[in-house]
Amino acid sequence: MTTNNLPTNILVAPLNWGLGHATRCILVIKELEKNGFNPIIASDGDSLLLLKKEFPHLTALELPSYRIKYPKNPQLFKWKIVLNSALIAKAIISEKKLVKKWTTEYSLKGIISDNRFGVYNENVPSVYITHQLKVMSGNTTWITSKIHAFFIKKFKECWVPDVMGTPNLSGELGHLKKTDLTIKYIGILSRMKKVIVPIKYELMVLLSGPEPQRGLLEEKLTKKLQNYTYRVVFIKGKVEAEQKIEQIGNVTYYNYMQTEQLEKTFNESEMVLSRSGYTTIMDLTKLEKKAYFIPTPGQFEQEYLASKYKFAGMIASSRQHKFRFEHLGAMNLYRGFPKIKSETNWSELFNLFQSE
Repeated sequence: MTTNNLPTNILVAPLNWGLGHATRCILVIKELEKNGFNPIIASDGDSLLLLKKEFPHLTALELPSYRIKYPKNPQLFKWKIVLNSALIAKAIISEKKLVKKWTTEYSLKGIISDNRFGVYNENVPSVYITHQLKVMSGNTTWITSKIHAFFIKKFKECWVPDVMGTPNLSGELGHLKKTDLTIKYIGILSRMKKVIVPIKYELMVLLSGPEPQRGLLEEKLTKKLQNYTYRVVFIKGKVEAEQKIEQIGNVTYYNYMQTEQLEKTFNESEMVLSRSGYTTIMDLTKLEKKAYFIPTPGQFEQEYLASKYKFAGMIASSRQHKFRFEHLGAMNLYRGFPKIKSETNWSELFNLFQSE
């Protein structure tokens, strides 16, 4: 969309917590471009680096880091977040000031924030993307959910990447019994497409998430793969300046992959071993792949999703400290993700950003 031949700039800003927020925003950015908008990307750390690699032609801006890190002891994660709340609050205040400055500097006509609390402006239509309307945190779920709702209300709309009815993917996370939030269910967001190709790998290992848990799982799986006889592709989820490829026995290691190569590799793989992150779940659903989940220890959302699918007889899973490669044989005993019809009306969603 253009007005007086000037681009309609839309800021797209995912949280840098693992790569899931950034990767699901790739589809949003592409659809903005298809509809004539000019996306401006903003994030920090690996998420910003990934988006800059995917969209080298777009303006990329850096936001302050929330500095979210997992402790080695997952039982302490919730309390580590509490202890770091002052740093997170400081980052939110800083990013709000930056967005106010950018709104004028880049003549922003819209803002899309994926789980960044301070990325909005009262004078610009601002959208918040999340699949966690209910933020699970054990016996403090009620308070974490209220805090989240407090921030969501600062945005004009909340877009939930799921379908409204059943079956759906997010379960209790994205479907509240009662709410006064302005919610739009926008369908399943995935940059992946299913393609019928010959199988090249018996197993694809896909890692992501914050340290140190990502690295701990990489170390555990690498040791166990030394005696694995099947063909494996192992994507570490470490976004670096250059792609690195290493062949050790039957295992091909990549530090990261961009969209086109990742989609090809997904389709070439018979089985997938991964975290139970929501973006990965959306990708696997689109690709109609069977999977085995190892949820990030201490991350209530991933533990809930893994349990939800396991007890529904859909996806096998186990806790990180209990996982053995022999467990992968159970994958075929589960029926896989539900078939969900999902279409996103992007032009209708983007009407929010039309200039008056």
